[in-house]
Amino acid sequence: MDNRKRKILHTILTISGILLVILGSIGIVVPVLPTTPFLLLALACFSISSPKLARSIEKNRIFGSYISHWRTHQGIPLKIKVRAIMFLWITLVISACIVQHILIWAILGIIGTIVSIHLVLIKPKPESNTEVSQLLNKEIGQCPSDQ
Repeated sequence: MDNRKRKILHTILTISGILLVILGSIGIVVPVLPTTPFLLLALACFSISSPKLARSIEKNRIFGSYISHWRTHQGIPLKIKVRAIMFLWITLVISACIVQHILIWAILGIIGTIVSIHLVLIKPKPESNTEVSQLLNKEIGQCPSDQ
């Protein structure tokens, strides 16, 4: 491939990656738009066009966790699942109040139900032994220093 074509491909992949990161960012706050697939596609684009940008996404304090959870098959932490479902239903109810049409309410209800089921079915990230033992100690009234 000549230098001109390589430069064009580099530009297209970089712009595509940036747009995919933007879509992934929107997906963090818009419940029906998935975040992880957009970030993975952006990572693929950047791995070819700009490894530096790919590393910056992987190390980003917001996006990095999406990538690492996907790569390691850890699942989603329970706290994140609960927040996501709560945020989903809050935004759907607000949307239903703004657009007062029965068909829209039905569509929002179906979308909310499907997304909620999907989130519930994703395996939760297992808690570490330290967190579990601290929880158990708290439940039975023992201090960690008593052991």
